[in-house]
Amino acid sequence: MKKRLNITNGESAVAKLREAGIRGEIIPWQDVLHEGPVNASLSLSDLSELRALFISERGWDDFAHVSGDFAHRDRTLTKLDRFDEIVLWFEDDLYDQLQLLQLLDFFSRAGEAKARLSTIVIKGYLASLAPAALAALEPKRVALTDAQLDLGKRAWAAFGSTDPSAIVRIIEADTSALPFLAAALTRHLEEFPSSEHGLSRSEREALAAIEAGHSTPVAAFLEVAKQQQCVFLGDIVFYWYLERLSDSDTPLVTWKDGARVVAPRGKEDSREFVTGELAVTDLGRQVLAGKQDWQRVNKNRRWLGGVEVRPGPGGWRWDAEAKQLVHAGTPGAQRKAPPPPGGGP
Repeated sequence: MKKRLNITNGESAVAKLREAGIRGEIIPWQDVLHEGPVNASLSLSDLSELRALFISERGWDDFAHVSGDFAHRDRTLTKLDRFDEIVLWFEDDLYDQLQLLQLLDFFSRAGEAKARLSTIVIKGYLASLAPAALAALEPKRVALTDAQLDLGKRAWAAFGSTDPSAIVRIIEADTSALPFLAAALTRHLEEFPSSEHGLSRSEREALAAIEAGHSTPVAAFLEVAKQQQCVFLGDIVFYWYLERLSDSDTPLVTWKDGARVVAPRGKEDSREFVTGELAVTDLGRQVLAGKQDWQRVNKNRRWLGGVEVRPGPGGWRWDAEAKQLVHAGTPGAQRKAPPPPGGGP
């Protein structure tokens, strides 16, 4: 007898779905796609290997463990004939919307699917719902449409390309098939260095929170979470942001004693880390005020989807005032991302 496959964002949601008595196999997608390299042209297995390497290099998980988890979920998708229905359980935030795009791209390429494809995409957090509320969502699932598959495929290609103006073209076109997509992708673009001071939105909010007196890593994380329309950022990734802001001979944030901030790599490190006192440096205050450009000081590269953000005055920038992605080819010269040529990425 065939059965149902349920795919959701992470282990917490999996546990809640099981508690709610949701029928069928349940697997987590469990990838923080808004950080690290994403090459949309790669096969699922090749991209999983790239992602596992990135995650393990950050110290967020052991390579063998995370690659094994990815391999298990990928093998599940190669055996779709075992299922008569596949239900995608996701949320409205950036973390979830990117996972949903990857799956929509996969299913758009899977050929004639024998299993029914359904979605349950909510505003809010699956893991925070009571089991009865989750169970009540199950009969409200809706069939996945061709328009959703097509938009998902195009948006995934844009996110995983080397040209982020493709994302702008997706946002400016019709995204009604995926109602939470435009806001999520806009939040992604806000992670590009600011045209004002070179900080990403998350970096700016982290420094501002610490400067305002939320001086422990936990307090700063919680304060930054309050600034989000849809919370997508986990504490482990946030602590890595603090490390990046501290990782140079000209740091923007340090511990109170001036020591460099190093994100925890295990539970023992974490206990001491979360209660430490942080301080914004003089340079950090200058950058926050727009008197210095972080990208001229920062020596670390960062991947945002398919784009490698390199230090320096040029490259793609986010203009927060105009709410536009701009490109600084040379110092002092900026151009907007090009308008959509007929609606494609």
